[in-house]
Amino acid sequence: MATNTGAANTGATGWSGIFPAITTQFRDDESLDLEGTAAQIERMVKAGCHGIIMIGTLGENRSLELEEKHELIRLAVTTAKGRVQVLTGVAENTTAQACRFAEAGKKAGLDGLMVLPAMGYKSDRRETLEHYRTVARATDLPIMVYNNPVAYSTDVTPDMFAELTGEKTIVAIKESSDDVRRLTDIVNLCGNRYTLFCGVDDLALESFMLGATGWVAGLVAAFPDETVAIWKLAKAGRYQEARDLYRWFMPMLHLDVSLKLVQYIKLAQAIVGVGSETVRRPRLALVGDERAYVEGVVRAALAKRPNLAA
Repeated sequence: MATNTGAANTGATGWSGIFPAITTQFRDDESLDLEGTAAQIERMVKAGCHGIIMIGTLGENRSLELEEKHELIRLAVTTAKGRVQVLTGVAENTTAQACRFAEAGKKAGLDGLMVLPAMGYKSDRRETLEHYRTVARATDLPIMVYNNPVAYSTDVTPDMFAELTGEKTIVAIKESSDDVRRLTDIVNLCGNRYTLFCGVDDLALESFMLGATGWVAGLVAAFPDETVAIWKLAKAGRYQEARDLYRWFMPMLHLDVSLKLVQYIKLAQAIVGVGSETVRRPRLALVGDERAYVEGVVRAALAKRPNLAA
């Protein structure tokens, strides 16, 4: 068994900090809005985020055609201009498709991959490990494993991460199991082998306390300054200030853990005037009580928005 050997690891990639899951912007006819998506990337860079992740869950990966995915990752590389790390979600139906997409990401100039289990089939332990091993050996790009059994039913448990330590390209974990205890279990089993990212907005501060050095964030799409501020305060050990800001943010952060997180977060973006709420069917824009609830949460937060310059 590996043991913890010191400070939290950020790996050879240096990945740490806030990595927004970029929303894919659409026009009213549901066609890609590349200009609007580029504006999302630019806002995150200017707010001081440290990386971006394209076409993840929030980026509506599974609603995109393959060529659209390629177009979006090329757009991200061109827009970022080397100022931040650029990763893409890899959420294909088969392991072979994931390997091909990883290679396309390499050719496009990406800095890394966030790899999901193969979609459309709930793999067992042996199949899941084989999937990640195969993708890891098909590329020399660094890989962040996206573990979200709540949304995708396939779980990569701490002992499975221990089995994957020999795969050199697997360097980071986006832990979204909704069980913050997993972080401690991973470190106890694997030491500082992996860079740990929080993947659940309303567990971010707890995750930093337990060794996560990064946050793949959702509500950052509407509130980048506050998201970056929480990370900076936690990194500096100023936990009382971080906690106060986190408590203000929490009602909105809860929106990230809904099955409709895409609609919720895009509506939050629209309310603060930084994006369109248009989603691609079968998703539909929010209506009725559900819409009123999200609007109420966001507007209540805006009414008490902290002055970060104070």
